[in-house]
Amino acid sequence: MYESPLSSVVVVTKKKRELQCDRITESMSLLLLLPQPATKPSPFTLTTFAVSHNNKPLSFFKPPRCTSNSTISISVSPPTTNSNATTPKKVLLPIGFGTEEMEAVILIHVLRRAGAQVTVASVESQLQVEAAGGTKLVADASISDCSDQIFDLIALPGGMPGSARLRDCDVLRKITCKQAEENRLYGAICAAPAVTLLPWGLLKKKKITCHPAFFHKLPTFWAIKSNIQVSKGLTTSRGPGTAYLFALSLAEQLFGETVAREVAESLLMKTDNDNVSKKEFNEVEWSVGHYPPSVIIPIAHGSEEIEVVTLIDILRRAKANVIVASVEKTLGVMASQGTKIVADSFISDVQESAHDLIILPGGTVGTQRLSKSRILKKLLKEQDSAGRICGAVCSSSSILHKQGLLKDKKVTAHPSVVDKLKDGAVNDAVVVIDGKLITSEGLASVTDFALGIVGKLFGNGRARSVAEGLVYEYPRK
Repeated sequence: MYESPLSSVVVVTKKKRELQCDRITESMSLLLLLPQPATKPSPFTLTTFAVSHNNKPLSFFKPPRCTSNSTISISVSPPTTNSNATTPKKVLLPIGFGTEEMEAVILIHVLRRAGAQVTVASVESQLQVEAAGGTKLVADASISDCSDQIFDLIALPGGMPGSARLRDCDVLRKITCKQAEENRLYGAICAAPAVTLLPWGLLKKKKITCHPAFFHKLPTFWAIKSNIQVSKGLTTSRGPGTAYLFALSLAEQLFGETVAREVAESLLMKTDNDNVSKKEFNEVEWSVGHYPPSVIIPIAHGSEEIEVVTLIDILRRAKANVIVASVEKTLGVMASQGTKIVADSFISDVQESAHDLIILPGGTVGTQRLSKSRILKKLLKEQDSAGRICGAVCSSSSILHKQGLLKDKKVTAHPSVVDKLKDGAVNDAVVVIDGKLITSEGLASVTDFALGIVGKLFGNGRARSVAEGLVYEYPRK
């Protein structure tokens, strides 16, 4: 549930579970050439493609419950939710080695959906950064390139040692201190309030919160145990499990409550009284052939970054062996909201081995591109024939459907495609398990989806432990 910290009203209410939207076509051109350290070949090569894009304006959604050599060019239709889209709000989001990837990517995704121009800036000597859970992200720019710019918001993700890397960056310190002095918005989540902002002297006389593991470092009189705190231009939050609320609060402060509500609806945010988080049919034990379990997450240009990164982060926290495999001709992919992710390997490199679980992320364009991979389709058929586990998030259930792998199965998917799954569609749960198949609505529900996988593979005890680290409420039942 998204509850506005500014107006104290719930902005997401339960409505009929369907989307009424006009299909629009956007032509998206990507020109991607990212430099890497000299010791490593670049995972990105010059890549140009045009795809049919079915993004919907946020207002149409109805809630169902840089270096000088870098070149990035994206052409898309302007956001329809932001009346000031011609002069977008500018947001700086710094990252470093050990940044918490869920927090960083959720912030990027949500704020870009809201209409913000988000610059992801590396505080390291290179643009490619390995996050806390091992996800490889590529920044848009170096922090030094941002020193003379004015931003409407600076948002600091947490994670360790990421928060310490941000703290030790003198350029970022000067930019953020100037932001506070000039009364522009800034925010921090997880470890960043205590580890980054406190040493900079930016928490004085402000009510603040942070991750429970660092709460003792905060000034006692001003520390508040809450998921969100907004105090005199500073917004703070607790961890990956509160990152959506944090990002939506920042979106509301930038664009207003209406835009924040529309973004929350498009993310399928649910209320406390909305659908149950999980339903299971034909319950079986998920036995695996490896320990730790081997998990493949295939990705493509246009995959939903919040789904990809949440799956990687949570499953690696649970100690699964996660391999991110690109179906493209490059290891680097451009996700749905422009986040640049570098895969661990190519899909061709993993096709000769058996894997305990294959999970398909969603995204309209990403799903289309995954569905064209002959190697992936072969792997999915072999997975089904061998009785191994398969998962699909958001619109990617349509890939399994076209392969004939959903026959006699109970499933769920993004509301835009769930009706196409016919008799097996389950409309009153965000996560559905049927035997060795697990599916989800996607987007904001991917956290429940990933924790559901952890519960089946490792037991509810480990799932609950992971959820606690995320500062996320794990269902008791």
